[in-house]
Amino acid sequence: MGMFERDQQVFANAEPLDDSYEPEDIRERDEELEKYQRALQPIIDNRPTSNIFLYGKTGTGKTVATKFMLSHLEHDAAEYDDIDLSTVWVSCENLSSSYQVAVALVNTLRENQTKERISTTGYSQQRVFDLLYEELNALGGTVIVVLDEIDNIGHSDEILYGLPRARSNGYVEDVRPVIIGISNDFQFRENLSPKVKDTLAEKEILYPPYDANQLRSILEPRAEKAFYEGVLSGEVVPLCAAFAAQDTGSARQAIRLLREAGELAQAEDADTVTEKHVRDAQEELEKNQLYEGMQELTTQGHAVLCALAYHQALDEVPIRSRDLYERYVNICDRLDTDNVSERRVRDHLSDMNMLGLICVYERNEGLSAGRYHEYELDVPLNAVLDVLLSTNRFEEIADIIQSTATDNDLLQSGISDY
Repeated sequence: MGMFERDQQVFANAEPLDDSYEPEDIRERDEELEKYQRALQPIIDNRPTSNIFLYGKTGTGKTVATKFMLSHLEHDAAEYDDIDLSTVWVSCENLSSSYQVAVALVNTLRENQTKERISTTGYSQQRVFDLLYEELNALGGTVIVVLDEIDNIGHSDEILYGLPRARSNGYVEDVRPVIIGISNDFQFRENLSPKVKDTLAEKEILYPPYDANQLRSILEPRAEKAFYEGVLSGEVVPLCAAFAAQDTGSARQAIRLLREAGELAQAEDADTVTEKHVRDAQEELEKNQLYEGMQELTTQGHAVLCALAYHQALDEVPIRSRDLYERYVNICDRLDTDNVSERRVRDHLSDMNMLGLICVYERNEGLSAGRYHEYELDVPLNAVLDVLLSTNRFEEIADIIQSTATDNDLLQSGISDY
């Protein structure tokens, strides 16, 4: 026999345990889906529609709910001759400005055309916006623009000002652009410029973390399809749900845990997936979770992490946020990206603390200095640098920090002007 053999006793169909799987129905989000339906109803009524923003942490169902609702919307809109509906979807995961988002939108709209894609450099922002308006005009009707992980653009929010006003400003004619923004950051709206907040006039839908019972309800139909009958012991699904609920409340985490437990059982040539497999899977995923948690940070989150890593390399930790903020601003300047307020940097630090990436110490200096917090990494510096080195925008800075970690002479490390 060869090294690899096809499993015949654990997985019947592993597709329901894949991140890309789209379920036939959305469980445990009835209230959110009802709000979503109300927000999209004006499109069917052929009247002006508000923009829609979904907020919630990773794995709380925002993206899958959007795909589900838009699939039904497109199907139902096709029944009406007077509705002309198009959808364009762009992930902003690696996009940090309105300029980059506009380029991505133009290229996505041109995918099925003979027109060439435009490059990410060489155009003014207004020219890219003009090209975007040309593509929207060519479509006509209602165009839903889905911007997934929109919080990555930070303060560069011109796209959120320009698109909603495109029709009133005469940039498009028979087009109604509708933005659906999906954000992992509950505070994203608070950091938008006042004119953007006023222009968006959006409907907000919040997606809270799932509890254990909700996660169990989500896992059960997937498990029934994914595994052969009788393979899962009775405690497996409840334990996967409990572990995920205690940690992040993420359905994605619960599903990955169930899949990993099945793969461990398969590797052991076991007939049954047991509680032990789940616990072993949890231990394995916890090792990977820190790395993934760092990878999934926004550009601003990476900049804060980068600043903390720099001070860690110089053994200048724990460090106060006001001192860390100076380094963070310099890093943003070097990256040519907007910086956020010191308060928002503390929010990012709080998120990283919840992810288990950093330690936070509360200090009390009494009347002289009062209470304040200090921060340091709670994961190996090398692990942080590995993540930053794999992120294009931070590769150069991570190299410098890596050099600094082995030689604290700033002049030799080439970072003296930071």
